[in-house]
Amino acid sequence: MTRLPTVFVSHGSPMEALDAGSAGRAWRALADTLPRPRAIVIVSAHFSAPYPVVGTAAQYDTIHDFYGFPPELYQLRYDAPGDPALAMHIVETLQAQNWPVRVHPSRGLDHGAWVPLRYMYPEVDIPVVNVSIDEHQDPSYHYRLGQALTAALDDDVLLIGSGSLTHNLSDFRRQTGAAPAYVTAFQRWIQERLRAGDIAALLDYRQQAPDSVRAHPSDEHLLPLFVALGAAEGAGDNVKVHFSEIAYQVLAMDLYSFSRQAA
Repeated sequence: MTRLPTVFVSHGSPMEALDAGSAGRAWRALADTLPRPRAIVIVSAHFSAPYPVVGTAAQYDTIHDFYGFPPELYQLRYDAPGDPALAMHIVETLQAQNWPVRVHPSRGLDHGAWVPLRYMYPEVDIPVVNVSIDEHQDPSYHYRLGQALTAALDDDVLLIGSGSLTHNLSDFRRQTGAAPAYVTAFQRWIQERLRAGDIAALLDYRQQAPDSVRAHPSDEHLLPLFVALGAAEGAGDNVKVHFSEIAYQVLAMDLYSFSRQAA
């Protein structure tokens, strides 16, 4: 089969679970263009640990890791099957490369994972393995983590990094009117550097990107992008921008895929 790409999805607000609008249609359209995955490895901004943690659950629960939203949001579930064999293959692959990996047999899927998945694969019949980020590590760490993971990804396994291209919750709470200029400037810079294959600049985005600290007061929501990039071993000609709009004035909802070289 054609080797599946890696994907970066901006999952937006938990409210996207009820109606993701054009972003949800883009998530579904991307899934429809891809061969059906045998399994999905998902790296969410909302699953962080001081070392790589791999979910080994045979059946995932749905985590409603948010507060103060409409009651109907808490009724939604995405209780995906797990893939313990793939999870242990990932563990062994990381261990062989000297990563201090751990396993978690019971952690469920947080909204960074299940919100986009319920649009992409609503039948909830594709096994999922979740892998953590480390919010205290930098983009280079996560790029290397992606590079380490790629050896465990067969052609029919889809890796998804789920975060947000911009993520300033203070601005989210007070913003009205048009999107502030820093959101579109940061979005444009990331896309330009991806298309140029400028990995060095991307890994140094906090120093080089315009208004990087305002776009991301903390790193965690952009870190899954670097895992997806590393697992595809670069950008440039292999990047596709599937969606690039702004939600709630300040959340850039970009959706990217990165083709992987044939094994």
